[in-house]
Amino acid sequence: DAHFVRAYALEARPWSRLIEMAFKGKLGSLLRKQSSAKSSDELVSPDREAHYPPLDAGYVHHDDRNLPNDPLLDAEVMESIEKVYFSAGAGQTDCSEYELKKLPEKVDLQLLELYKHKLTRQLQVVSKKVSYLVLENHSAYVQELQRVIELQKTLQSTHSISKDARSCLTEAKYGFTESSLALLANYRKKIKLQNLMRSLRTIKTLQKTDIRLFELLEEEDYSGAIQLCLECQKAAATYRHFKCISELSSKLQDTLEQIEEQLDQALAKICIHFDSCNYGKLQAAYRLVGKTQTSMDQLHMHFATAIHNTAFNIVLGYVELCAGVGDGSFQRMQYSELCSRISMECFTPCLVDLCKALWQVMLNYHKTIDWHQSHDLAEQSPDSQDNGSTEELEAVFNRNYVKKKLEHGRARIWQDMQQKVKSYLLGIDLSTFKFDDFINIHDVVNRLIQVGQQFCDSASECLQDSIRKQSLNYFRNYHRSRMDELRMFLETEPWTLCPVKQNFTILNLQEFKFLRPSTSPGPFSEVPEESGSPLLSPTQEVVDYFTAFITDGTPFDIGHDDENTEDILAASTDGYSSPLSEAENDTDDSDVPDELKQDFIDEHTGETPVKLTSEKPKAKLTRQYTKSGAPILANTTLHVLRFLGKYMQMISVLKPIAFDVVICMSQIFDYYLYSVNEFFAGDGDCKTTMPYSHKLYTTLKRINDNLIILQQDVDTTPANLQKDRVLYPHRSPVVNLLNPDKLFGLAERVAATESVIFLAKQFQFLQSHLEMMIPQNKRPFLQQFYTQTVSSATELRRPVYNTVSQLALDYDTVLQDMYTVKWDIKDIMSQHNSYIDTMLKDLDGFGTSIAEVAKSIPIQRSVYNNLWVQAVVTVNRTFVEGFSAAKKCSNEGRALMQLDYQQFLINLEKITEIRPIPEREFVENYIKAFYLPEMEFERWIAEHTEYSTRQLSGLINCCIGQNLNKRSKPKLLAILEEIDKNRR
Repeated sequence: DAHFVRAYALEARPWSRLIEMAFKGKLGSLLRKQSSAKSSDELVSPDREAHYPPLDAGYVHHDDRNLPNDPLLDAEVMESIEKVYFSAGAGQTDCSEYELKKLPEKVDLQLLELYKHKLTRQLQVVSKKVSYLVLENHSAYVQELQRVIELQKTLQSTHSISKDARSCLTEAKYGFTESSLALLANYRKKIKLQNLMRSLRTIKTLQKTDIRLFELLEEEDYSGAIQLCLECQKAAATYRHFKCISELSSKLQDTLEQIEEQLDQALAKICIHFDSCNYGKLQAAYRLVGKTQTSMDQLHMHFATAIHNTAFNIVLGYVELCAGVGDGSFQRMQYSELCSRISMECFTPCLVDLCKALWQVMLNYHKTIDWHQSHDLAEQSPDSQDNGSTEELEAVFNRNYVKKKLEHGRARIWQDMQQKVKSYLLGIDLSTFKFDDFINIHDVVNRLIQVGQQFCDSASECLQDSIRKQSLNYFRNYHRSRMDELRMFLETEPWTLCPVKQNFTILNLQEFKFLRPSTSPGPFSEVPEESGSPLLSPTQEVVDYFTAFITDGTPFDIGHDDENTEDILAASTDGYSSPLSEAENDTDDSDVPDELKQDFIDEHTGETPVKLTSEKPKAKLTRQYTKSGAPILANTTLHVLRFLGKYMQMISVLKPIAFDVVICMSQIFDYYLYSVNEFFAGDGDCKTTMPYSHKLYTTLKRINDNLIILQQDVDTTPANLQKDRVLYPHRSPVVNLLNPDKLFGLAERVAATESVIFLAKQFQFLQSHLEMMIPQNKRPFLQQFYTQTVSSATELRRPVYNTVSQLALDYDTVLQDMYTVKWDIKDIMSQHNSYIDTMLKDLDGFGTSIAEVAKSIPIQRSVYNNLWVQAVVTVNRTFVEGFSAAKKCSNEGRALMQLDYQQFLINLEKITEIRPIPEREFVENYIKAFYLPEMEFERWIAEHTEYSTRQLSGLINCCIGQNLNKRSKPKLLAILEEIDKNRR
C-alpha cells in the first residue's frame, strides 16, 4: 500500500543521514587518533569490542555492488536493525547522533569500516524493500492520480455554471417594475383588513359570553360552561395581540377558576348525598379541564372532611343536649374532649347516630366506586374504543388512576372512621354501664366492624383494640361483682329444690335466647364466625349491607326484642310429686317378689329377730326413683346459669376478649363446685376421711390455691393477688346438717350435689360453642378444664353421700360389739352374732329415712344407688376392721365370721336393690385368707394391698399357730413393712 511505502521511506531516511554525518564529523578525528595508536590489536581490545555493535556473520568485506540477492540474507539483515528505527517516534530521532553515541572514544579504522559496511548493507536492504513496494503499488498510484485530474476538471465546470447563474439573477433583479410590487402590496392590505373585520366580530362576541357563562353555572351545566369558557380562551389566545383582549383573557381566567370552585363545592356535596346524574356532570366537567386525577384527590379530601365534620356535629349536638345549653361554647373544643363529655344516658343513642352518619358517608363512597365501574365498562365497549389515539390512551390512563385511587382510598376512609369511633369509645369509662347497655354498645360496634369488613376487607384492628380495652375494663369489674354476688347467694342459699319443668334446659332462660335456633334473625342477632354450631339455625346468613341498605335504612337501625318472658317453673300439675305417694297409690304389686311382701325370716332358724318396717312401700319406692325427670337444682344454680348466659352473650359480642370470658366462666364453676364440697362433703371428723378421687382432689386443691382467699389473709395479701381471688364461702346457718330425722341434711346435700352435676352437663352442652369462639391456640385450656374439672363433678357424690352414710349408721357401736365376740371357739355355731341384727336394723332405718327424704326431693336412681353403695362399702370395711381386731381365732371362729357375713348379705338383698353388693369380695377374701397355706398366704399378703397394715397384721396374728408356723411371722411382718413403705 501507499501507506506502507511511506513508512519504509521514513525508516530508510535515517540511514543516509547517518552515513553522511559519520564521515563528515568523525573522519578528521579518526585520522588523528590513528597516528597515535600503537597497533590495531591494542586499539581493538576485548574491553573495547564489548561497546561496538555486534557484527552479523553474514556481513563480508567486499564491494557493495556485488552483494548477493538472497531473500533469506535480506530478512536476516532486516531483523538485525534495531527496534528504535521502527518505533512511532523514529522520525523525531537524530539517527546519526544515536549511532555515533554508540561508538567508543577510541575507534579502530578496521572496525569502523566493518560497522560502516553493516549500516550500508542495512540501508541497501531497506532501500531495496522500499523500491519493491513502490513498484508493486505503482498502478494504484497512477489510477488515483487520474481521479485527481478528473476532479479538477469537474470543479472548473462547476465554477463556470455558478458564474452564469449569478449573472442571470442580476438581470432578473433589475427586470421587475415598481407597479408590479405595488399591486402585490395592495392585495396584501386587503387580506389584512378582512382578517381584522373577522377579529372584531369575534371580539364583540367574546364580550357578550359572560352572561351565558353565568346562566350555565346557575343551571349546573358545568361541562357546558367549561366548554364555552375554553372556547373563549382559545379565541382570546388567537387575538391576544389586541390590547382589549388582555383584559378579557384575565376575566375569562377568573371565570374558569370560579367554575372550578363551584365544581369543588358540588364535589363536596357528593360525600353527603350521592346523585349519579350530578356526579356524571362533575366528572365530564373535570375531564374537559384535564383534571380528572385532581378531582379524585379533591374527592378524598372532601370525604375526610365530611367524616370529621359529621362526627363532630353529631357528638356536639348530644353534648349540648346533655348540658342543656346551645350557646356555642362547646364548638371550640376538640373532638376527643367532646367525647369525654357525653353522659351515660346519651352514650348509646349518640353512638348509633354516629355510626348511621358514618354509614351514609361510607355508602356514598361505595356508590362512587360503583358509578366508575359501570361507566368504565361502558367506555371500554367495542363501540366506544378508538384506534389507539392519544386521547384514548390518556382516557385509559385516567381510568386506571381513578380505579386505583378509589380502591386505595377505601382503607383510608375506613381508617378515619375507625379513629372517630375509637375516640368516642375511649372517651368515657364504660365499666359502670348496665349489662344490657354494654351489650348493645358492643352490638353496634361489632356491626360497624362487619360493615368495615365488607367495605374494604379490613380486620379493623383500631376498633378491635379500643373495644378490647373497654371490654377488659368492664368485664373485670363485672366479673368481680358477679363473683361477690355468687358468694352472697351461696352463703344465703337454703339448698331447697327449685321446681322447674321436666324438659328444662339453659335454652329456656332469657339469657340464652340468642342460642336458640331462629329462622328470622334480627339486625343484632349474632352469628358466630365459624359454621357448624349445633346451637344455631343453618338458615342464618351474613347480610351484604351495601346491597340490603343501598336505598333505605342502615345496618344500625336497632330492632330491640322486648320479649323478656320465660316459662321455666313447673305448675302445680307439672311439679314434683313424692315417689312415695305414687307408691302408696299403686296397689298393683304383682311385680314385687313374694319375699319382699313378708317380714324378714331367718333362713337357718326360722325366727324373726328383726321386723323390717315399710317393706312393701320401700319396694315400690325403689322403683319410683327414676319417674321424676325434672332436673334437680337450687335457686343459686339458676342464678349461676343466668350469669353464664350473660357471659355467653359477652363472648358473642366481645370476641377480642372471648378467651378471658371463658376463663371467668370456668372460675364461676370452680367456685360453685368448691363451695358445695366445703358445705356438704364431710362434717367434723368425717372431712379428713373422705374418699376423694385423685382427679377431684387435684381439682379442689387447685381451686383452693388459685381462687380462694381467707378473710384473715385479706390484709396480708398484695392487692394484685386479691383481684383474682374470692373470699372463702360459709354455709348458711339455716342449713342444718346435724338433724338425724332429716338424715343429716340429705335433701340439702342432694339439691347441692345434683345441681353441680346439672351445671356440669350444661357446660358440656356449651363446649362446642365455646371452642368455636376462642382462638385455636387457647383451646387446650378449655379441653383441660372439661377433662379435669367438669368431668369431676359426678365424683363429688361419693364424698358428699359418704358423709350421710357415716353419720346415719352407728359403726362405732357395731365395732364395739364385734370387739367383744370370741372367735377362738371350739364348736361350729348355727346362730349369727347380735351385731348383725344391729347392722341390719340401722340399714333398714337408713332406707326408711331415704324414703322420707324422697317425699320432699326426688331421689334419682343414681343418687339412691350412690347412697347405698357408700353405706354398704362402709359396712363391709367395718366387718374387716372388726374381724382384724380378733386376737385369737380358730377354724370354728372363722366359720362363724362367714356365717355372720352370709346372714348379712341375705338380709341386705331384701333391704336394697343394689346388685351386685359392692366390695363383697373385700370381706370374703379376708375371711378365706385364714385357710391359706403358708406359701400361698405370703403371696396373698403381697398382692392384696387394699387392706390396711393393721388389718393385715391382725390376720397374721390370728393365723400364727393355726395354719402358719411361728417362724414365718418375721418374714410376713417384713412384707408388711415393705407394703407400708410403698404406700408412703
